[in-house]
Amino acid sequence: MNDPRPELWLARHGETEWSRTSRHTSVTDVPLTQAGERSAWELGDRLAGTTFDLVLSSPLSRARETARLAGFADRIEIDPGAQEWRYGDHEGRTTAQIREDDPDWSVWTHPSPGGESLEQVAARADLLIARVRREASTRALVFSHGHFLRVLGARWMDLPPRVGANLVLDVATVSVLGWERGEIPAIQRWNA
Repeated sequence: MNDPRPELWLARHGETEWSRTSRHTSVTDVPLTQAGERSAWELGDRLAGTTFDLVLSSPLSRARETARLAGFADRIEIDPGAQEWRYGDHEGRTTAQIREDDPDWSVWTHPSPGGESLEQVAARADLLIARVRREASTRALVFSHGHFLRVLGARWMDLPPRVGANLVLDVATVSVLGWERGEIPAIQRWNA
């Protein structure tokens, strides 16, 4: 039996110098490394043969370039809502560096001065989910970023966005959000 509700496939962008060194990267437009470019090509191999009604990408070049190298250059639609969590004053810093000033800091529990709140990121995720459910009949694909996609995974399942903290996501991976028995939002594959 075919599921009448669309799946949402998530592709995290390939490696950048900042992702390799665990620096919080939101609005800084850091390019893919050579390893990131290779993994984007490999993502294309893993996605080949799967059809998508809708292909979305964050406007940032690391996501767009991953989509292009994966073979979707002629299909991507830019969705500003798919952009990474805006880290404000924590942009470019590692968690260890931030914890020198605030030992208990976590992006999931503490605000980022000048950045977005968890609730604001969740609101963007909810809008993207609504768009996919409205515009895709079978399957959509989004090229985006680690923290945003983790929030998106939690919100897909109607869970609090904080649950994204439990959804580890590596660069250049594919995850699939779908349905249990056609009615319950579920994670079908994660961080593959």
